[in-house]
Amino acid sequence: MREIRTDFLFTIGLDVDVLDLGGTSYRSRRIARFGKGSFDGPKLRGAVLPGGAGWMLMRRDDVLEIAVRITLETDDRQHIYMAWKGFRHGPKDVIERLNRGENVDPAAYYFRTTPYFETSSEKYGWMNRICSVATGSRLANQRAFDVFQIL
Repeated sequence: MREIRTDFLFTIGLDVDVLDLGGTSYRSRRIARFGKGSFDGPKLRGAVLPGGAGWMLMRRDDVLEIAVRITLETDDRQHIYMAWKGFRHGPKDVIERLNRGENVDPAAYYFRTTPYFETSSEKYGWMNRICSVATGSRLANQRAFDVFQIL
C-alpha cells in the first residue's frame, strides 16, 4: 500500500465564544461564534473575517462532531471560503479538563478535521481542487489547527 503524503499549508488560530444549548433531542448541542483569527503558512497568510461559526454535537459515543464555516482574507486581499467537518474525542478525564478550559497536550486526545476551500481568486484557485486534513488543539478560548494538503 502506498503511503499518503501531505504538504503543510498553514496554521490557523480562532478566538471562540461557545454557547452551550445543553441537552437537546439529539443530545448535547453547542454553537461556537468566532471572533478574531489569523492563519499563516508558506503559501498564504491573513486574517479570519468575523461571522464564522461552528456547530457541535456531542454524540452518544462521546465523540464531539464539529462542522465549521469561515471566510479567510489573505494578506493580498483575496477571499477564501473554508468549511470543515471533524471529530474530537479522548479519555474522559482529558475531555473533562478541556471542558474546564485547561490547557491539555494535543497528543492526549484526537482532534481531526477535513477542510475544503472555495475561492474565485486566480492566485489561490488551486485550493478549489485539493483535499486537506487538519490536526486541532484547544486552549481556553482559542482553537488552533495545522492544515495539510493531501498530495
